[in-house]
Amino acid sequence: MKILGLTGSIGMGKSTAAAMFRTLGVPVHDADATTHELMAPDGLAFDPIAKAFPDVIVNGRIDRQALGKIAFANPDVLKTLETILHPLVRAAENRFLAAQRRLGRKLVVLDIPLLYETSGEKRCDHVAVVSAPGFIQRQRVLSREGMTETKFSAILSKQMPDIEKRKRADFIIPTGLGRAVTFQYIQGIIDQLS
Repeated sequence: MKILGLTGSIGMGKSTAAAMFRTLGVPVHDADATTHELMAPDGLAFDPIAKAFPDVIVNGRIDRQALGKIAFANPDVLKTLETILHPLVRAAENRFLAAQRRLGRKLVVLDIPLLYETSGEKRCDHVAVVSAPGFIQRQRVLSREGMTETKFSAILSKQMPDIEKRKRADFIIPTGLGRAVTFQYIQGIIDQLS
């Protein structure tokens, strides 16, 4: 079974690309979705996060925006949060991979936003990076609810630059030329790896 890492900076169209892989029959493990599940009130990360950061619990739930605000502002908080979440996300990823192997899949995708930043590419056979021109990225991100220039800059500062990701990637998926073009590129990757 081949493992394709799918990554890209914020606003580059990774979620759309992941959905296209699913549409074309390729199983996708979404690290962000797993994190959301883990942080839900019945999730495995809820109690450790509530204990470490009691101020971010609002009405019995983790206020993700409040947690994100303090994590981005304080490297120690971010490290503590990563120490809680990363092993749990990794365990879920391993269960996904084991299940897909049992099903005899030829290709799976690991959708990991910070793939290179966390050395996740070492767990993949190939890496695909979604990329769009900077002005499109900016437009997409700043149209999100609650997003500001300051927040956008802070997120970008934690991510490897797009140009560096593209240099390292085995495949580059353009997401600024329309969905049909993106879909064609993804189909080509699947044809090549399956």
